[in-house]
Parts: sequence; C-alpha cells; structure tokens
Amino acid sequence: MTHQIKGTHRRGVFREGDRVQLSDAYGKMHTIILQAGGWFNVYKASFSHDLLLGQPEGTVVTSREGKQFLALRPLRTDYQLSMPRGATIVYPKDVGAIVQHGDIFSGAKVLEAGAGSGSLSIGLLEAVGEGGKVVSCEKRDDFAQIAQANVELYFGGPHPAWELIVGNLGDIAAEQLEHSFDRVILDMLDPWNYIDTAWNVLIPGGVFMCYVTTVTQLSRLAEDIKATKHFSAPYAWESMQRTWHLDGLAVRPDHSMIGHTGFLLMTRSLAQGVVPPQKKQGIHKVHQELPGQWDDEEGWNEQAAGQRIISKRKLKRITRDVTQRADRWLPKKGESHDEDEPCAQKNEELG
Repeated sequence: MTHQIKGTHRRGVFREGDRVQLSDAYGKMHTIILQAGGWFNVYKASFSHDLLLGQPEGTVVTSREGKQFLALRPLRTDYQLSMPRGATIVYPKDVGAIVQHGDIFSGAKVLEAGAGSGSLSIGLLEAVGEGGKVVSCEKRDDFAQIAQANVELYFGGPHPAWELIVGNLGDIAAEQLEHSFDRVILDMLDPWNYIDTAWNVLIPGGVFMCYVTTVTQLSRLAEDIKATKHFSAPYAWESMQRTWHLDGLAVRPDHSMIGHTGFLLMTRSLAQGVVPPQKKQGIHKVHQELPGQWDDEEGWNEQAAGQRIISKRKLKRITRDVTQRADRWLPKKGESHDEDEPCAQKNEELG
C-alpha cells in the first residue's frame, strides 16, 4: 500500500510519536519524540512526556527542578540543520532559493543529482506535492541510505512522489523519456559533464539549476553552458545570511553569520534547433576557450574543491545511527500506518 503523506503531525495538539523541539531560557534546544510514560532528562532538568501529550503547540513545561522549556514542533529548517549527514547538506537558505528561483511548482517533475543527505530532496518534495515527481540520483550507496532515512523520517514514511536511484546520472537519465522533466537540479562536483544530459531530459523552457561551491567550478560551468547553445544566458548568484542580536536597545548584527555556502547558477532550456541571441562582438570575444587545465579531470575531486572529507569510520557510524532511527520509528513494510496508534518503541533523544 502506498504511504500517504498527511499534515496531522504539523498541527494540532501534541500526540505520541510527534517530534518536539524544546528550548530553554538561554535558547539551547533539544529534540525528542514523544512517548507515553517517557522521560526527558538533561543536566539538572527532567520531566515526563505525559505533561506534553494532549497539550497545544507553544506550551511551556516546567521540569521537576523548576526549569522551563518552550515546546514547539521543529520547522523544516530545524530538521535539515540537525539531521545526520554524510555529504554536506544544501543549506535551507539555498534550498529556499532553488525552490523559489527554480519555480518548483506543485505537480512538477524534477530530476535531482546528487541526493547527498536528503536536505534538498525534502524541499523539492514539499514543493511538488504528492501529485509531482522527484527522481533523485546518488552515485554512492552509503549517501543514498542516509538520504533515504532522513527523508522518510521527516515525512513519516516513504513519499509517494519520490524515487531514489543509486547510480550514475548519465545512465539513469538515459532511461528517462526525452524532454520529460520540468526542472533539473544538479549538486555535484562536475555538472559540466552533464549539460547535454540535462538538455535531453528537460522540456523546452525547462529550468536547469546547478549548485557549486567554488569560483573555478562556476566559471567552467557557465562557459560550457554557453558553448552548447542549448540554453539561455546563465545567471549566477550567492546568498549570505546574517542574524541580528535583539536585546532592548542593544540591536546589532550578530558576530557570526552563514556566509558563503555555494553558488547557484540558473538557465533555461531552448527548443530543438534554436540558437540563442548572440552579443555583439566588442573588445571582448563572445566566448573564449577555457585554459588547458580544464581538461585535467583528475584535478576535480572533493579535496581539490575544498570540500570536507568525511572518514569511512564516521560515515559508517552516521549510516548506522540514522537507519536505526528509521527502523525504530517508521512502520515496517506491510504494516498499516495508524498515526493514532501508540508507539511501543523505547524513547530516545535526538541530537
């Protein structure tokens, strides 16, 4: 039976199995899954989960030691930033830009590569809804396992609009119908190798977006897109997020901020045989061949691109942790998913 995504865990009173975010007076947060008879325990603070069951969201609960906690359901951004990760996640500020600028609409058919830890997949699935389709490609099986567990934990089970495929994007795209996707979103080291692939699966006028982390990647991608003459002039940008300190008259920017995370590049697919308008030649050439070092494919790897290298030992631990969470809290295959049925699993605190 196909799992139907429901919105009951996003509104209403707290019920057993709900994910709840607790914040103290200093802003420190803890995430728990409510369990009848369960207990929340941290340093110098503890209370029974029963105090929250049946209470409205926004309730303040007091521990036995007199410490107060505000109880709210975590937002999507809270979940994305705190979920276990193998690959570096696409930050919520960039997910929002992709969904908005990429015009990811309800019912859209989207091809995504790679899936990473599932952060972007969650945003795309929320946007397309159950009537859309998101095909996510991930070449690494261990990353795919983490992404699948994170996405299914967020939605409470498999999303009917999601298909996660492990393999090479070129091979996977070759099995899809030509010009059948509305949007193609690439988050990978070498997206320029799949420009023609993207055009082949995109409908005319479809949006092609890429997320890259370095200027060298952005430069090569932009020039290679122009060279194909299959797309409109590419547009690129980055966004930075700076929070503010608000305390009485002491209103100022915070000392830290979310600065550069990645560049976004967007372009539109042209119809078959159409040549985009060309700029007039001035002092600069319309398109200049890139230097020879771009042909050195061996130079393109995670370390050369400045990405964080995760050890096999840590990746194995993360994979084990998130899949155990999924096994514990998600219904098994063949079992009915009754949201009102009490969970029998032992309570665990989620970091």
